Amino acid sequence: MRVELVKRPQQSALFSALSPFIALVLTLIFGAILFSLLGKNPFDALYFYFIDPLREMWSLEALTVKAAPLILIAVGLSICYLSNNWNIGAEGQFVIGGIFGSILPVMVPEFQGPLLLPLMLIMGMIGGALYAAIPALLKTRFNTNEILTSLMLVYIAQLFLDWLVRGWWRDPKGNNFPRSITFSDDAVLPKLLPNGDSANLGIVFALVAAVLAWILVTRTLKGFEIRVLGGSPRAGRFAGFSSSKMVFFAFMVSGALAGLAGISEVSGAIGYLQPTISPGYGFTAIIVAFLGRLNPLGIIASGLILGLTYLGGEAAQISLGLSDKVVRVFQGMLLFFVLGCDTLIHYRVRFVGFAAPKPVETPALKAAEGA
Repeated sequence: MRVELVKRPQQSALFSALSPFIALVLTLIFGAILFSLLGKNPFDALYFYFIDPLREMWSLEALTVKAAPLILIAVGLSICYLSNNWNIGAEGQFVIGGIFGSILPVMVPEFQGPLLLPLMLIMGMIGGALYAAIPALLKTRFNTNEILTSLMLVYIAQLFLDWLVRGWWRDPKGNNFPRSITFSDDAVLPKLLPNGDSANLGIVFALVAAVLAWILVTRTLKGFEIRVLGGSPRAGRFAGFSSSKMVFFAFMVSGALAGLAGISEVSGAIGYLQPTISPGYGFTAIIVAFLGRLNPLGIIASGLILGLTYLGGEAAQISLGLSDKVVRVFQGMLLFFVLGCDTLIHYRVRFVGFAAPKPVETPALKAAEGA
């Protein structure tokens, strides 16, 4: 017996709308089972994950800091995925954006003034876009699988950052710690609130990017091209759209937003380069994109939800002694159920039995049949 997925002639509009909420409820149920198996009270765990981080004002500010890079990266990924280009390397583009954007404050620390921060942000976007152009070039020129190439480039970026801060860019006055010099005040992203603690302009960049991406996808000819090539490349070619140009466009826009998220994280939340500048934002943003139904406005809500799981995961680690790996498993459950619900909405499961093998005709068999 084998299992087949058969495309449904019509999809339920109701279940399509409810799919993210169903996935979230299933994640909560199976997450509670997971916490029980780990010997933790599931109600306490879910409380620390989703309720406790919202009780204090500083937690709400921290939520925007966690959600901003997720939203920025996921908005770019949504454009890629809508055009049927599978960028799995946003984590690497995030890192390269942080490196490129840090060139001026690290290499030319004497350069100060109001132009410094805008130049850093632009250079971060350029770095992320150029790094994303590598899998795009390999796909269009050599027909390589962009999933594999973009993913492998993540580890190159991470190792390159590690090499920089342990060698060439190490702070000579940093007591031999692997980190760059601390950024000057002109190189630090301003706080969102005058008396705020951690919230910075990164969340503004994320919201503006989401709105602009929504306008691009739904109100422009380029957005129509994205949807047509993503839905049917053959129809797109008949319409005169270039799939090769779309590969570069989607990857470079996605990389630019990931790069902007990278330098915003470095200059806003950290203030210097260190061996690790991301807790996995580039991979978690994949969940954010699909939970938001690849809709830039829906991604804002899903980014806040996943940002909440980061804060809640940290609270659960401190209060309940959970491992940080449990946070990843919990987020992975959410992606699994989102994709599972979407699959069952668009396809139905059919069980097909294997046909009995036809007997081989032999002289003895023919004689038996004749008798």
